[in-house]
Amino acid sequence: MFKLLQTFRVVYETKNFSHAAEQLFISQPAVSNQIKQLEDELNLELFHRNGRQEITTTQQADLLYRQLLNLADDWQATLAMLHQETLPKEICTIVASNTFAVYYLPELLAALLQAFPMVEFILEMNNSEQVLDQIEKHHAHFGFIEKPLVTTPIKRQEIMTDELVHAGNFLNPLWIVREQDSGVYHYMREYFLEKNIAPPQMTVKNNEMIIKCLEQGIGQSIVSKQSLTEKINWEPLTKKYRRKFYLLKRQHLDSQVISKIEAFIYEYYQSFSE
Repeated sequence: MFKLLQTFRVVYETKNFSHAAEQLFISQPAVSNQIKQLEDELNLELFHRNGRQEITTTQQADLLYRQLLNLADDWQATLAMLHQETLPKEICTIVASNTFAVYYLPELLAALLQAFPMVEFILEMNNSEQVLDQIEKHHAHFGFIEKPLVTTPIKRQEIMTDELVHAGNFLNPLWIVREQDSGVYHYMREYFLEKNIAPPQMTVKNNEMIIKCLEQGIGQSIVSKQSLTEKINWEPLTKKYRRKFYLLKRQHLDSQVISKIEAFIYEYYQSFSE
Protein backbone atom coordinates (compact mmCIF):
# COMPACT_ATOMS: atom_id res chain seq x y z
CA MET A 1 0.00 0.00 0.00
CA PHE A 2 2.87 2.41 0.81
CA LYS A 3 4.24 1.92 -2.71
CA LEU A 4 0.84 2.68 -4.25
CA LEU A 5 0.44 5.79 -2.09
CA GLN A 6 3.91 7.01 -3.05
CA THR A 7 3.01 6.66 -6.73
CA PHE A 8 -0.29 8.45 -6.11
CA ARG A 9 1.50 11.38 -4.45
CA VAL A 10 3.88 11.88 -7.39
CA VAL A 11 1.07 11.59 -9.95
CA TYR A 12 -1.05 14.05 -7.97
CA GLU A 13 1.78 16.61 -7.84
CA THR A 14 2.84 16.27 -11.48
CA LYS A 15 -0.67 15.77 -12.94
CA ASN A 16 1.07 13.68 -15.59
CA PHE A 17 1.71 9.90 -15.73
CA SER A 18 4.85 10.22 -17.86
CA HIS A 19 6.43 12.85 -15.61
CA ALA A 20 5.57 10.75 -12.58
CA ALA A 21 7.19 7.72 -14.20
CA GLU A 22 10.39 9.71 -14.77
CA GLN A 23 10.53 10.76 -11.11
CA LEU A 24 9.82 7.23 -9.87
CA PHE A 25 12.20 5.57 -12.36
CA ILE A 26 9.53 3.18 -13.61
CA SER A 27 7.58 2.89 -16.85
CA GLN A 28 4.47 4.92 -17.62
CA PRO A 29 2.30 1.76 -17.88
CA ALA A 30 3.55 0.71 -14.43
CA VAL A 31 2.40 4.06 -13.01
CA SER A 32 -1.01 3.67 -14.65
CA ASN A 33 -1.34 0.12 -13.32
CA GLN A 34 -0.44 1.18 -9.78
CA ILE A 35 -2.99 4.01 -9.81
CA LYS A 36 -5.63 1.60 -11.14
CA GLN A 37 -4.73 -0.87 -8.39
CA LEU A 38 -5.06 1.86 -5.74
CA GLU A 39 -8.42 2.95 -7.15
CA ASP A 40 -9.60 -0.67 -7.03
CA GLU A 41 -8.38 -1.03 -3.43
CA LEU A 42 -10.24 2.13 -2.38
CA ASN A 43 -13.22 1.47 -4.66
CA LEU A 44 -13.26 5.03 -6.02
CA GLU A 45 -11.91 7.13 -8.87
CA LEU A 46 -8.91 9.36 -8.11
CA PHE A 47 -8.17 10.88 -11.51
CA HIS A 48 -10.15 11.84 -14.60
CA ARG A 49 -8.22 10.82 -17.73
CA ASN A 50 -8.60 13.48 -20.44
CA GLY A 51 -6.28 11.80 -22.92
CA ARG A 52 -2.96 9.98 -22.95
CA GLN A 53 -1.24 12.54 -20.72
CA GLU A 54 -3.75 15.07 -19.32
CA ILE A 55 -5.40 14.20 -16.01
CA THR A 56 -7.42 16.08 -13.41
CA THR A 57 -8.03 15.14 -9.80
CA THR A 58 -11.28 14.17 -8.14
CA GLN A 59 -12.45 15.53 -4.78
CA GLN A 60 -11.55 12.18 -3.24
CA ALA A 61 -8.00 12.51 -4.61
CA ASP A 62 -7.70 16.01 -3.12
CA LEU A 63 -8.74 14.69 0.29
CA LEU A 64 -6.47 11.65 0.06
CA TYR A 65 -3.49 13.84 -0.89
CA ARG A 66 -3.94 16.15 2.10
CA GLN A 67 -4.28 13.22 4.49
CA LEU A 68 -1.35 11.45 2.87
CA LEU A 69 0.92 14.43 3.51
CA ASN A 70 -0.04 14.37 7.18
CA LEU A 71 0.52 10.61 7.31
CA ALA A 72 3.96 10.99 5.75
CA ASP A 73 4.90 13.62 8.32
CA ASP A 74 3.74 11.39 11.18
CA TRP A 75 5.61 8.42 9.74
CA GLN A 76 8.88 10.39 9.51
CA ALA A 77 8.43 11.60 13.08
CA THR A 78 7.81 8.02 14.20
CA LEU A 79 10.97 6.80 12.44
CA ALA A 80 12.96 9.57 14.12
CA MET A 81 11.64 8.52 17.52
CA LEU A 82 12.50 4.87 16.84
CA HIS A 83 16.06 5.85 15.91
CA GLN A 84 16.48 8.72 18.33
CA GLU A 85 19.84 7.42 19.54
CA THR A 86 21.31 7.70 16.06
CA LEU A 87 19.12 10.61 14.88
CA PRO A 88 19.17 13.03 17.83
CA LYS A 89 18.38 16.18 15.87
CA GLU A 90 14.97 17.18 14.64
CA ILE A 91 14.92 18.80 11.19
CA CYS A 92 13.06 22.04 10.48
CA THR A 93 12.98 23.34 6.90
CA ILE A 94 12.34 27.05 6.31
CA VAL A 95 11.91 28.56 2.84
CA ALA A 96 11.70 32.30 2.20
CA SER A 97 11.31 34.75 -0.66
CA ASN A 98 14.40 36.65 -1.76
CA THR A 99 14.35 39.83 0.33
CA PHE A 100 13.27 38.12 3.52
CA ALA A 101 15.80 35.31 3.08
CA VAL A 102 18.73 37.69 2.66
CA TYR A 103 17.92 40.60 4.97
CA TYR A 104 15.63 39.28 7.70
CA LEU A 105 15.97 35.49 8.01
CA PRO A 106 19.60 35.43 9.29
CA GLU A 107 18.63 37.45 12.38
CA LEU A 108 15.68 35.14 13.08
CA LEU A 109 17.91 32.11 12.54
CA ALA A 110 20.39 33.33 15.15
CA ALA A 111 17.55 33.49 17.69
CA LEU A 112 16.22 30.07 16.64
CA LEU A 113 19.62 28.41 16.96
CA GLN A 114 19.99 29.75 20.46
CA ALA A 115 16.50 28.65 21.50
CA PHE A 116 16.59 25.25 19.75
CA PRO A 117 20.21 24.00 19.76
CA MET A 118 19.18 20.38 19.06
CA VAL A 119 17.27 21.24 15.88
CA GLU A 120 18.90 21.09 12.45
CA PHE A 121 17.59 23.99 10.36
CA ILE A 122 17.52 23.80 6.57
CA LEU A 123 17.08 27.12 4.74
CA GLU A 124 15.97 27.63 1.14
CA MET A 125 15.15 30.66 -1.03
CA ASN A 126 12.46 30.92 -3.73
CA ASN A 127 9.87 33.36 -5.03
CA SER A 128 6.55 33.66 -3.20
CA GLU A 129 4.61 31.23 -5.43
CA GLN A 130 7.30 28.58 -5.09
CA VAL A 131 7.43 29.07 -1.32
CA LEU A 132 3.69 28.43 -1.13
CA ASP A 133 4.05 25.37 -3.35
CA GLN A 134 6.72 23.90 -1.08
CA ILE A 135 4.55 24.41 2.00
CA GLU A 136 1.51 22.90 0.27
CA LYS A 137 3.51 19.80 -0.68
CA HIS A 138 5.04 19.51 2.83
CA HIS A 139 8.55 20.03 1.49
CA ALA A 140 9.08 22.73 4.14
CA HIS A 141 7.65 23.47 7.59
CA PHE A 142 7.55 27.27 7.44
CA GLY A 143 7.65 29.83 4.65
CA PHE A 144 8.04 33.59 4.48
CA ILE A 145 6.57 35.54 1.54
CA GLU A 146 5.88 39.16 0.59
CA LYS A 147 2.80 38.62 -1.59
CA PRO A 148 -0.71 38.29 -0.10
CA LEU A 149 -1.37 35.05 -1.96
CA VAL A 150 -4.50 32.99 -1.43
CA THR A 151 -3.09 30.22 0.72
CA THR A 152 -6.11 28.10 1.72
CA PRO A 153 -5.73 25.62 3.40
CA ILE A 154 -2.23 26.85 4.37
CA LYS A 155 -2.24 29.18 7.37
CA ARG A 156 -0.99 32.72 6.58
CA GLN A 157 -0.08 35.27 9.25
CA GLU A 158 1.19 38.84 8.78
CA ILE A 159 4.38 39.31 10.79
CA MET A 160 6.07 42.57 9.74
CA THR A 161 6.25 45.49 7.28
CA ASP A 162 9.04 46.26 4.81
CA GLU A 163 9.58 49.73 3.30
CA LEU A 164 10.29 49.95 -0.43
CA VAL A 165 12.23 52.91 -1.87
CA HIS A 166 13.15 54.32 -5.29
CA ALA A 167 16.91 53.80 -5.67
CA GLY A 168 19.74 54.06 -8.17
CA ASN A 169 21.04 56.47 -10.79
CA PHE A 170 18.06 58.75 -11.46
CA LEU A 171 19.73 60.13 -14.61
CA ASN A 172 19.86 56.69 -16.20
CA PRO A 173 16.50 55.90 -17.89
CA LEU A 174 17.01 52.12 -17.60
CA TRP A 175 14.92 50.35 -14.96
CA ILE A 176 16.02 47.09 -13.39
CA VAL A 177 12.93 45.03 -12.63
CA ARG A 178 12.26 41.70 -10.96
CA GLU A 179 10.52 38.84 -12.74
CA GLN A 180 6.72 38.89 -12.80
CA ASP A 181 6.42 36.21 -10.10
CA SER A 182 8.37 38.37 -7.68
CA GLY A 183 6.51 40.21 -4.94
CA VAL A 184 8.14 43.56 -5.73
CA TYR A 185 7.20 43.42 -9.42
CA HIS A 186 3.63 44.47 -8.51
CA TYR A 187 4.94 47.65 -6.88
CA MET A 188 7.13 48.51 -9.87
CA ARG A 189 4.17 48.15 -12.21
CA GLU A 190 2.10 50.40 -9.94
CA TYR A 191 4.90 52.98 -9.91
CA PHE A 192 5.07 53.04 -13.73
CA LEU A 193 1.30 53.54 -13.95
CA GLU A 194 1.38 56.23 -11.29
CA LYS A 195 4.15 58.15 -13.09
CA ASN A 196 2.70 57.36 -16.55
CA ILE A 197 6.02 56.06 -17.83
CA ALA A 198 7.12 53.09 -19.94
CA PRO A 199 10.90 53.08 -19.42
CA PRO A 200 13.43 50.67 -20.96
CA GLN A 201 13.73 47.67 -18.66
CA MET A 202 16.16 44.92 -17.77
CA THR A 203 14.87 41.91 -15.82
CA VAL A 204 17.11 40.56 -13.05
CA LYS A 205 15.86 37.61 -11.02
CA ASN A 206 17.99 38.19 -7.95
CA ASN A 207 17.82 41.10 -5.53
CA GLU A 208 21.54 41.04 -4.64
CA MET A 209 22.40 41.34 -8.34
CA ILE A 210 20.11 44.37 -8.58
CA ILE A 211 21.86 45.98 -5.61
CA LYS A 212 25.28 45.37 -7.21
CA CYS A 213 24.05 46.96 -10.46
CA LEU A 214 22.72 49.99 -8.61
CA GLU A 215 26.07 50.37 -6.85
CA GLN A 216 27.70 50.57 -10.28
CA GLY A 217 25.27 53.29 -11.39
CA ILE A 218 23.37 50.95 -13.69
CA GLY A 219 19.76 52.12 -13.84
CA GLN A 220 17.03 52.58 -11.27
CA SER A 221 14.84 50.20 -9.33
CA ILE A 222 12.45 49.80 -6.42
CA VAL A 223 14.05 47.84 -3.62
CA SER A 224 13.75 47.21 0.08
CA LYS A 225 15.23 50.00 2.17
CA GLN A 226 16.84 47.23 4.21
CA SER A 227 18.99 46.25 1.21
CA LEU A 228 20.52 49.69 0.50
CA THR A 229 24.23 50.37 0.79
CA GLU A 230 26.07 53.67 1.20
CA LYS A 231 26.91 53.72 -2.52
CA ILE A 232 23.27 53.88 -3.64
CA ASN A 233 21.18 57.06 -3.95
CA TRP A 234 17.57 56.67 -2.93
CA GLU A 235 14.38 58.54 -2.19
CA PRO A 236 11.38 57.51 -0.09
CA LEU A 237 8.03 56.50 -1.56
CA THR A 238 4.51 56.86 -0.21
CA LYS A 239 3.01 54.54 2.38
CA LYS A 240 1.39 52.40 -0.28
CA TYR A 241 4.87 51.09 -1.08
CA ARG A 242 5.15 49.45 2.30
CA ARG A 243 4.57 45.75 1.86
CA LYS A 244 3.72 43.04 4.34
CA PHE A 245 5.72 39.93 5.06
CA TYR A 246 3.73 36.80 5.88
CA LEU A 247 4.52 33.55 7.64
CA LEU A 248 3.11 30.40 6.04
CA LYS A 249 2.71 27.11 7.87
CA ARG A 250 1.04 23.79 7.36
CA GLN A 251 -2.14 22.99 9.23
CA HIS A 252 -0.51 19.77 10.43
CA LEU A 253 2.96 20.04 11.97
CA ASP A 254 5.32 17.11 12.53
CA SER A 255 5.96 17.29 16.25
CA GLN A 256 5.80 19.26 19.46
CA VAL A 257 9.22 20.70 18.71
CA ILE A 258 8.05 22.12 15.37
CA SER A 259 4.97 23.54 17.09
CA LYS A 260 7.23 25.23 19.66
CA ILE A 261 9.28 26.73 16.83
CA GLU A 262 6.08 28.13 15.33
CA ALA A 263 5.14 29.73 18.66
CA PHE A 264 8.67 31.13 19.01
CA ILE A 265 8.51 32.77 15.55
CA TYR A 266 5.17 34.41 16.30
CA GLU A 267 6.43 35.71 19.65
CA TYR A 268 9.69 36.92 18.07
CA TYR A 269 7.91 39.15 15.56
CA GLN A 270 5.23 40.21 18.01
CA SER A 271 7.98 41.81 20.09
CA PHE A 272 8.95 43.97 17.08
CA SER A 273 5.42 45.33 16.66
CA GLU A 274 5.00 46.32 20.30
